[in-house]
Amino acid sequence: MSKENMPDVLVLGAGPAGMAIASALGKEKLDVEVLSPNGPDEPWPNTYGIWGKEVDQLGLQDLLEYRWKNTVSFFGHGALEEQDDENKATEHSLDYGLFDKKKLHNYWFNECNKSFIKWHQGFANKIHFEKYKSTVTTKDGKIYSARLVVDATGYDPVFLKLKSCGPLAVQTCYGIVGNFSKPPLKKGQFVLMDYRNDHLNDEQKKEPPTFLYAMDMGDGKYFLEETSLGLVNPLTMENLKERLEKRLSYRNISITSMQHEELGLFLPMNMPIPDFKQQILGYGGAASMVHPASGYLIGNVLRRAPLVAKAVSEAIKNKNLSTYHIARKGWETLWSKELIRKKSLYQFGLEKLMRFDEKLLREFFGSFFQLPKNQWYGFLTDTLSLKEIVYAMCVMFIKAPWSVKKGLMIMHGREFKMLLRIIFPNI
Repeated sequence: MSKENMPDVLVLGAGPAGMAIASALGKEKLDVEVLSPNGPDEPWPNTYGIWGKEVDQLGLQDLLEYRWKNTVSFFGHGALEEQDDENKATEHSLDYGLFDKKKLHNYWFNECNKSFIKWHQGFANKIHFEKYKSTVTTKDGKIYSARLVVDATGYDPVFLKLKSCGPLAVQTCYGIVGNFSKPPLKKGQFVLMDYRNDHLNDEQKKEPPTFLYAMDMGDGKYFLEETSLGLVNPLTMENLKERLEKRLSYRNISITSMQHEELGLFLPMNMPIPDFKQQILGYGGAASMVHPASGYLIGNVLRRAPLVAKAVSEAIKNKNLSTYHIARKGWETLWSKELIRKKSLYQFGLEKLMRFDEKLLREFFGSFFQLPKNQWYGFLTDTLSLKEIVYAMCVMFIKAPWSVKKGLMIMHGREFKMLLRIIFPNI
């Protein structure tokens, strides 16, 4: 083994996932360095939502910019106003928050600095593996070596190899932050999903369904986002923008000023689990940690970082372990057999939802949110055990309308293999 002076871990990427795992590794007393195209003090472009209960358990509630108690969804036919029973809001009775991304960034940056993590700026271009180290070369020729490299470069990872799983399902959205001629939702309200569609014509109702994700940001400012849950052939930004404009026009609401326009978020919902037989570890979106059924990522990234860091630390302390075996110890913690089975179940659910038409989708979510709060919350946040998830889904199946039962039972394409992976996670 080489005796040269090199860090224990080189983390690629300085986003939330990169900083979270770097900080956790530093707390394990490992020598950690981070390589990223942007400097560590570069602001993050995205915003991150999280359920209040989840952020409280993480002890990070002070990092929220907004927190709503009035959280609802709509699964009826009508427009935004409540006019009859079908348009009555589904009350979630659970706080939802948005992180202040500057506070969140500064928190992790400071946590990393407490462990004396070193920062390097550059584009990782090549990687060379030896038995006891990995060496990364940047586009400008700089070289960095470490016992282990962690790829946290997002949904299109630089070096990490993913298993083949067929076409990816993508969540897309178009959103605006601005002021309006009249309030588009109630004061202090957060709308998780509004699937009502009276603003669409008959032809548009036959197209893949979309929902409104919306929040009152105070002082007359609102965030409205037209969202497509997940499609292999995603809807265009023009289509989503048109739907949002029609939604507002139906209520005689106009935009009086716009502070921000979200021109599109392309979030892969069913990324395959990475190939564990490689001499590199992944984390965050690069390691397929996004929740296939909800699109949530940040909670999982924050919860699992200490566990993965501990496993990596224990492996690195064994000087006889190769880099490959150190990475395997990390993978075994990041993606245990139970977590693989859970992901397969979530992917099965997403595959079903992508095939549901607008009416069936509304009926499904109407049934889903009739589950006890701890069950639907645990499903969306990936905090239930596999046994608890299966039990919750059985309860929902029994209580759901026959149309939903039929939709869940009919098998297409990859769904059978997803069910098999729940039993045989290594296939």
